[in-house]
Amino acid sequence: MADFTNGFWDIYIAVLTLLGIVGCGLLLWSQSKVKIKVDAAGRAAETTGHVWDENLTELNTPMPRWWMWLFYLTIIFGLAYLVLFPGLGSYAGKLGWKSTGAYENELKKADAEYGPLFSKYQQQDLKAVAVDPQAQAIGERLFLNYCAQCHGSDARGNKGFPNLTDKDWLYGGDPEVIKTTILHGRHGVMPPMAAALGSDKDVENVAHYVLSLSGSTADPIKVVFGKPKFMAACAACHGADGKGNQALGAPNLSDKIWLHGGGVNTIMETIRKGRDNSMPPFEEFLGDAKVHMLAAYVWSLSNAEKNDPNAK
Repeated sequence: MADFTNGFWDIYIAVLTLLGIVGCGLLLWSQSKVKIKVDAAGRAAETTGHVWDENLTELNTPMPRWWMWLFYLTIIFGLAYLVLFPGLGSYAGKLGWKSTGAYENELKKADAEYGPLFSKYQQQDLKAVAVDPQAQAIGERLFLNYCAQCHGSDARGNKGFPNLTDKDWLYGGDPEVIKTTILHGRHGVMPPMAAALGSDKDVENVAHYVLSLSGSTADPIKVVFGKPKFMAACAACHGADGKGNQALGAPNLSDKIWLHGGGVNTIMETIRKGRDNSMPPFEEFLGDAKVHMLAAYVWSLSNAEKNDPNAK
């Protein structure tokens, strides 16, 4: 209930809950007092006399006592539960149980069991952790739990989410850099550049020049007109050769690896509207020890030859 800033809502929820329970009890009590109707001869009538849709009637049958007592027991159980556990606004219950407390206890048990193992690997160099089979298995499970939703279970990424199995890194592929990325997250922004370039034709020319940097098919005339515009507006981040700048997170445009797609229309859209990508930080959620193992696993995905003891 910490999300409620006004105490009224605590009372409101508690009152509604209690009124609902009391209402159920009163309904049961009132129905238990209803007597079976009898006809003029003193015999029990077959129906209550209520008729719907011309011929739909209600049988004159009392509710079974066992059924009613089960309902009463349910009400008693509900009241006992609300006394012992949270459920009435901000009232914490006599037992003081909290779902967060149960979660924290599970974390403490897990830390006691696995903490020494994580601490052992935390003291080791990331590249050494990357070749340890047990550490790799743990890192893979961490990846599947926390990273696969965006990067895919095979770590090959998707549109807008980088492929982690190649050697194309926006901020650098060294193990320590990968660890920093996981710990603190990244926020990459490319501003809209249409106004800086000029007309829509200039945007198209620059898009073709960008394609030419990676050897992709491009209009040679548009490439010629696009190059000066690129040098004036884009080279500051991507470099004069288009190879990018890992200090800024500016991607390499001279390969054929594209985060959002490498078609001319997609590149033009990127130039016109810009891009805003972010990766959340995991330091608070996972802690340094787990991130250490996760970073080693991610680094190993693009350095498989260095992890293979049989590699020549």
